[in-house]
Amino acid sequence: MRVLAIDQGTTGTTCLVVDESLRPLGRGYREISQHFPKPGWVEHDPEEIWASVEATAAEALADAGISAAELSAVGITNQRETTIVWDRHTGRPVHPAIVWQDRRTAERCAGLNGELVHERTGLVPDPYFSATKLEWILERTDLPQSRLAFGTVDAWLIWKLTRGSVHATDVTNASRTMLFDLAGGRWDEELLELFSIDPSVLPSVVASSGVLAEASLFGEDVAIAGLAGDQQAALFGHACFEAGEAKVTYGTGTFVLVNLGAGVAPVSKGVLMTAVAVPPGAPAQFAAEGAVLVGGAALQWLRDGLGLIESAAESDALAATVPSTEGVFFVPALTGLGSPQWDPDARGLVCGLTRGSTRAHLVRAALEAMAHQVADVLEVLPLQVNVLRADGGATASRFLMQFQADLIGARLEVSSEKEKTALGAAALAGLGIGAWESPARVAALVERGVPYEPQMDRATAEAHRAGWRRALARARG
Repeated sequence: MRVLAIDQGTTGTTCLVVDESLRPLGRGYREISQHFPKPGWVEHDPEEIWASVEATAAEALADAGISAAELSAVGITNQRETTIVWDRHTGRPVHPAIVWQDRRTAERCAGLNGELVHERTGLVPDPYFSATKLEWILERTDLPQSRLAFGTVDAWLIWKLTRGSVHATDVTNASRTMLFDLAGGRWDEELLELFSIDPSVLPSVVASSGVLAEASLFGEDVAIAGLAGDQQAALFGHACFEAGEAKVTYGTGTFVLVNLGAGVAPVSKGVLMTAVAVPPGAPAQFAAEGAVLVGGAALQWLRDGLGLIESAAESDALAATVPSTEGVFFVPALTGLGSPQWDPDARGLVCGLTRGSTRAHLVRAALEAMAHQVADVLEVLPLQVNVLRADGGATASRFLMQFQADLIGARLEVSSEKEKTALGAAALAGLGIGAWESPARVAALVERGVPYEPQMDRATAEAHRAGWRRALARARG
């Protein structure tokens, strides 16, 4: 078996070719451009996204030494909530993709009925989600809605891979639009009316695993058999199939998910979200999710905005050159704050600076901020987490991983394979074509990560947390 996993993320696209043991055989990667036309606005070019998928798929196949004809299936995972609207007749986008980080609809979200949104969708009214982005685009196009198609990135890629014959999304991505009734498992009529959205614009909702379409890939027909939003794919890639099992993914943002088991379990309104989880099957499983809007993006800002580092990889060694931040805290609320504060008006803040502060102190503070934000989420989770499984680019920072374990006072298992999101998509696709008989077989293939045990005494850890909370309050005030 050979599966092509497509992982289309916020800063770039990764493709893996994976075998029946979930072992990567080939890889490809391309960055994509970020566009910031106004303060708080973040956009992508949908055609560039598609071009990056074609390029990385070809690169991964070449690296694996196989052709598209040798593929058994394709699995897709994607940045969630990012909103694309295109013309069904021409296949061309009518507006740049509005990225999940975009805050242009904050005022609209502030006026929404939070009780209704949370009850129906498990989410909180925030510009992060797709509904107000879609509403904003529809208000600015002259084409009738009957001619338009909306999708998150997964639906756009399926449309392109099937040459416009299939308009579909999976339940995990649909649940991130603020238009989907979690309990009913369908688009919500009242919410569609609230945002003046014609149902004809929406994709059909399919299961996350199973053959849903035939992709035309480099002249070959290949089954698309796995589909999930990036964070649910990572949860699956870590084999977090039981209640209480949790993962954190350090990417552009940082996302914590803990499996709640079957049934729509309530989570704290206005603090965390209820997310649809996989594995597939009945009854459906759900997860509590905390979404930190700026994670690795803080290091990108230090690199591209301030020129303090040449690469994110440099941050670990630089942070280690000082024994502490000497009281410097960096709250990276560069696009507001997500979980658990949900404050779109918060702004980034550096405090505690003295004449002795250096770039090493600020870089260390940025890494520590990533760990503090994860600790903020874990503090309000409805279940205790004894082991947190970690993936993503920032897991390469040994300093960050140890500091994270110290802050949360729990074991951190760091995956040796950073592309857990792509592996999750591959595993869903393999299940979808029957390569494995059950999720339990997938779990047996997943290797446990490198452990980090807490070493810091709790009094010291709490002193760090107290300083962070003071800085956080200032960023919000």
